[in-house]
Formats: sequence, C-alpha cells, structure tokens
Amino acid sequence: MIKFSLYLKSTFAVIGLIAHIAASAQEYPNRPVKIVVSFPAGSGSDIYTRIIAEDFRIEMNHSFVVENRAGASGQIGSAYVAKSAPDGYTLLMTSNTAHAANPSLFKKLPYDPVADFTGIGRVLYMPYLLVVSKNSPITSVKDLIERARTKPNSLNYAYGNSSAQVLSAAFGRQAQIISVAIPYKSVPSALTDLIGGSVDYAFSDVSTVMPLLQAGNIRAIGFSLLQRSPQLPNVPSIAETQGMEGFELTSWVGLVAPAGTPENIVNKINAQLRKTLAKPQVRDKLIGMGAEVVPSSPIEMDDFIKQQLVNWGTKIRAAGILPE
Repeated sequence: MIKFSLYLKSTFAVIGLIAHIAASAQEYPNRPVKIVVSFPAGSGSDIYTRIIAEDFRIEMNHSFVVENRAGASGQIGSAYVAKSAPDGYTLLMTSNTAHAANPSLFKKLPYDPVADFTGIGRVLYMPYLLVVSKNSPITSVKDLIERARTKPNSLNYAYGNSSAQVLSAAFGRQAQIISVAIPYKSVPSALTDLIGGSVDYAFSDVSTVMPLLQAGNIRAIGFSLLQRSPQLPNVPSIAETQGMEGFELTSWVGLVAPAGTPENIVNKINAQLRKTLAKPQVRDKLIGMGAEVVPSSPIEMDDFIKQQLVNWGTKIRAAGILPE
C-alpha cells in the first residue's frame, strides 16, 4: 500500500511537471526576454538582433531587450547565457565567432558551444568586404598584394573579431604576403582607426561597414564571395584577382538558448523567428545590408553548429593560426 502510494505521488509529480511545462510554453513570454549579443552596439550582430527583437516585441506583445555583453571574442556574452536559467528568458544571438571559430582559436573556453546550448534557428549569412581608407593609395586587391610583396611588413591590417582574423590570415597566406596584424576589441573600433589612417586595410561584415561606405569615409576593394554581390555590383570579388581564385569566406548568425530550455518553448521561439524572417519589411532590411536570410529548425541549427565547428577549425589550421 505504501509502495502504491509512493508510485501515485511520483506519477502525479511527473504529470504536474509536464502540465507546468506545457502551461509555461502557452504563457510564454509573460515577462521581458533578454537577447544577449556578445559584441558591441553597432556591430553586425547587434544590428540584426535589434531588427528581429523589435518584431518579436510587436508579435509576441512583450518586451525583448537586446543586451550587449561584449569582450574576449564573444566569450563573455556566450558564457553568461550558458550559465543562465534555461527558461527561454535569456537567449543568445550567436555567430561563427563564438560557436565555430573560438574553440580552435583559444585553448580554453568558459563555455561549450555544443553541450551548453540548444539551437533555436539560423538567421542569416553575411559576406565580408575588404576595405581601405578613402585617402589610401591602395586602389585594388591587386595593388594591395603588389605593395605588400614589394615591402614585407610595410602594411598592417586590423581585425575586431575572429571572422576577420581568420579571413585576414587566409587572405595573406593565399596572396603570399606578410602584413602586421593589429587586434581590436570590436569591428567598429578597428574601422575608426582605418578611417584615421593608422591602419592600411581591414575585413568587415557588410552591415557594419555600409554606413561608412555610403558616407564616403572608406573604399571597398573586394568581396569575400566567389561572385560579385547584387548589393554592390561595382565591387569585385577577391576571387577575381589572379592568384586569389576560389577565395571565399562568409560569417553567419543564429539564435540559441541555454541547454535544457524546454522543447516547446524553443519551438515557439523558432516559429516566431521564421515568421519574422519571412516578413518582407524584415527581409528587405537584412538583404539591404548584404545578408542572405537562411531560417532553419532547432535541430538543423544544432547540426549546423557541429558542422561549422569542423569547417572553421579546418580553415583556422589552414591559415596557420595557433590557439592562444
């Protein structure tokens, strides 16, 4: 009789837990949701997230707050979310920096990109632009390579995240040039010094650099795509330059939650993400910044991260970058 009583209590407890989780998903969200961006305000990830968060706010009738926790190539924000409660109220808009490149760039991370997170969905791909100051004597990719080969270490380049770091190193190796690398805490700060003339060239995601390009403060000399982009048809692809055939690298952005977040809440956020990305006004904004919108399911996002860890690890080793 006692055993049966304990069995009933256990059964009711499980039923109660299931009912609580189901009710939580139906009510979700019933308080503000925090979407963490592990890079500064004005960065590409920040811009995309604010566009999506605003539509989430309208559609789900609750506040979606974008919080920038920048530093250590995305490690600070990623670790913060990994340790947050898995209840759907703290999310991370991550990228290839934190969830693909960092494990091969650093010997030790304060988070596990697979075990500590559950995928919600991909958002977009983004190519990179090779840019110089408007006053730079460098006029093309060919010109940059020739100058760098004539005087090794005479040129320097800036990078503000791991994508630009890997891209710059891969570019240098294929072009057979040696330039001085200057790390920055963010892409915007790297571009500020590029405009000021203390940096010779840099790779930047299109969304971050576009306002500077439109204002005439910088000049784009190459795209990190195999073909030219419809958004900037007058900018040649780097692959068009002799010796740089096949050169291509793009970044990506996706939404994840702490591991253990209930599946029905994950699915509810994913459904809203897909709905948001399908809206013409949202897609047009993202595409206008040079992005390719690529929504996915949560399972596809999890599989994508695992594949990208291998992909970026291979690129980093090929570029000759050793983990710090």
